Amino acid sequence: MSTLDTTPRTEPAHSAPRRAAGSAHWLTSADAQRAADLALPQDVRDFLEGGSGAEATLAANRAAFEDLFLVPRVLADVSGTDTATTVLGATAAMPVGIAPMAYQRLFHPDGELAAARAAEAAGIPYVAGVLSTYTLEEITAVCSQTWLQLYWLRDRILLTDLIDRAEAAGCEALVLTVDVPRMGRRLRDMRNAFVLPQDVVAANFPAAATLSARRGAAGMSSVMVHTSEAFDPTLTWNDVAWLRGQTDLPLVLKGVLHPEDAARAAELGVDAVVVSNHGGRQLDGAVAGPNVLPAVRDAVEGRVEVLLDGGARSGTDVLKALALGASAVLVGRPVLWGLAADGQRGVERLLSLLRTELEDALALSGCADVTRARGLDVVPRGASLPSSVRRGQRW
Repeated sequence: MSTLDTTPRTEPAHSAPRRAAGSAHWLTSADAQRAADLALPQDVRDFLEGGSGAEATLAANRAAFEDLFLVPRVLADVSGTDTATTVLGATAAMPVGIAPMAYQRLFHPDGELAAARAAEAAGIPYVAGVLSTYTLEEITAVCSQTWLQLYWLRDRILLTDLIDRAEAAGCEALVLTVDVPRMGRRLRDMRNAFVLPQDVVAANFPAAATLSARRGAAGMSSVMVHTSEAFDPTLTWNDVAWLRGQTDLPLVLKGVLHPEDAARAAELGVDAVVVSNHGGRQLDGAVAGPNVLPAVRDAVEGRVEVLLDGGARSGTDVLKALALGASAVLVGRPVLWGLAADGQRGVERLLSLLRTELEDALALSGCADVTRARGLDVVPRGASLPSSVRRGQRW
């Protein structure tokens, strides 16, 4: 097993004095975002909020949700609504999980542990990023539904070690991110010459392996430098097949946008794909997930689960994703807003809001449960309901 960093868990050097967030009074994720803006210094806000290039895809992720409209059904008994579902065979209290996100101690001293505890309290999966600032073992100790996200590493010994550790720690799935052969040009970080503080480390890596992430240079993000050194751009379908043969854990591919890629993943025995453009942080100009989700769903023909990542901000967004064919949604930035503003309480409040919003949206759309939600119709802004839908079966 690799030697892990044992840096004491202290307040990150980037931290600004935190103001009282009052998360109990948040009514939407936008309230959490405003509170996070007050709690974080500018360079860390940019690291959180920024996308790649001109950030066209970042904007498209939100526009895709905003331009879709649900067609509610009426006269259904919605005196009780049930948000429970199963994801990768495990029960979840709602069709939501926390997406993998790196270096969470930038946002709060408790970092991934706070977010994982909040996921445990909410009864949903937590996807631990391989670039977490707490070890995989520390995270699984506080969250029973932990999945481990992996990048394809040049250091194959470290990669296989991480797989072994995930199995030993009781992780419920491996999530291989496949859309980062190289890091996208995240201009905000480059302009800020963003550098990780000394006490924010990739705790699952040997200490020497992340030194480049703390070396600054004008016009360069040190995180990008570390990524280019650590990640292997030669990843192919043959490597996915190899990984499938290394573990009995469910295997998820994150970063799939083309239906043919999703179909090939299914052929290789992958258990799920995550339709994702990396939150608009990789190829600027890549299509938004909601726009390809139905085609991906059709291409896999029920052989694998289809999850969606990127742009979801509310329970209504989750409902739209379900109607488009997703089995669950991974939520990213809103979780970090809650974390930055109010630690574990902030993440718990954010997840509670999502569930409340989802319950409300289910009831108002005539759906008593998640299964019924998958039968809803959605139309783009300004479009008419197709006649084939208008003649559809009765509920």
